[in-house]
Amino acid sequence: MVIVLGTALLARRQWPNQRELSRKIVHIGTGAVIPMAWWFAIPAPIAIPFAGIVTLATAINQRWRLVPAIEDVDRNSYGTTAYGLAITSLLVLFWPDRPDAVSAGVLVMACGDGLAGLVGRAVTSPSWSVAGQTKSLVGTATMLMVSFGVLLALTIASGSGANGTGALLLAAVATGLEQISPAGIDNLSVPMVVGCLWAATLS
Repeated sequence: MVIVLGTALLARRQWPNQRELSRKIVHIGTGAVIPMAWWFAIPAPIAIPFAGIVTLATAINQRWRLVPAIEDVDRNSYGTTAYGLAITSLLVLFWPDRPDAVSAGVLVMACGDGLAGLVGRAVTSPSWSVAGQTKSLVGTATMLMVSFGVLLALTIASGSGANGTGALLLAAVATGLEQISPAGIDNLSVPMVVGCLWAATLS
């Protein structure tokens, strides 16, 4: 997490006008912590309190902007705090028995939504507005394809026995939720729904 935050601060200093970039670095980098915790078999008494502390810290930062690189964006969003709450909740529900479910929910949000935001802003394409949020064709397609790729890779890595159709359906659900969640609430709804559906269908 220190490396992720440091990278975000460096990006903010290097490209001060790219306010979304540093936030997405934190967004994507945080997701990588979960597979690492799975790999190193971090126990629940360590993983859950740590996630809770980070979530509390992001909530404080969202309120007072102590570290602008995380929250300084051009719209009202509770996404970072919601993201931390989703990770903490998934850890409480499934860690350490179902680290694959936690990883599924978090990685879809980290990689799919994170890259969708960056690519959607960088590439001009048809766009529309849902619940006051602007969505684009390229961003939405990125969310769907990256989420599908992440889930498919996770099925292979975990040996869960899931198939491509199941991964595609979960990716479609995640993409649909991302469309209808204003103010960054998709950072809570997408990981929770994907993680719970993964656990329910592959139990």
